Amino acid sequence: MSIEYTWKVTGIKTKTEGTREDAVVQTYWTKTGTDDNGNTGTFSGATPFTTMDMTEEQEFIPFNQLTEEIVLDWIKNVVINDYETHVNNSISKQIEEKINPPVDARFPWNPLE
Repeated sequence: MSIEYTWKVTGIKTKTEGTREDAVVQTYWTKTGTDDNGNTGTFSGATPFTTMDMTEEQEFIPFNQLTEEIVLDWIKNVVINDYETHVNNSISKQIEEKINPPVDARFPWNPLE
């Protein structure tokens, strides 16, 4: 089963950090996976940032110059390795439950009619 993923920024928080006004300090996002049959699963995440850890080579981008693509690049640089595996597994599990939904609980001592 192949899954195609799409990302979306759903929220941003900013604050002044040092001399940098409207610095992005918190992002909220979703990653949605869609299988070949149109079944979907979505993971919602939150990723914090700080400009205080920026190196001199990293250029601060003013808030009014940000695009969703830039912010998603920041997020994708954090959602890697085991974290990305966790996100993708969560999406896959949601898709699998749509394909093969769990059965309502039954009890051997009181079977459903």
